[in-house]
Amino acid sequence: MEILTKTRRIGRSLVVTIPKNVVEEQNIKEGQAIIIEIKNFKKSGFGISKCLASFSKEDKFRGQLEKFI
Repeated sequence: MEILTKTRRIGRSLVVTIPKNVVEEQNIKEGQAIIIEIKNFKKSGFGISKCLASFSKEDKFRGQLEKFI
C-alpha cells in the first residue's frame, strides 16, 4: 500500500501520521512494529510562472473527458 503524507517536527525528530482509513484497513495497533518505505516526492512546477494566464474550468478538465467519449 502506498500513501502520500507530510512530515512534521516534534522536538528534533520528524514524524508522519498514518491516515485513519489506512490504520483500520491494515489493522495497525499502537506500539506495533511496521515497515515504512521512504521515497522523496517530487513537486511539480505547476503554477510557478506568474506571467501565464489563469486556467479556466474548461482547461482544468481538458483531456480528461475526451477519453470517455
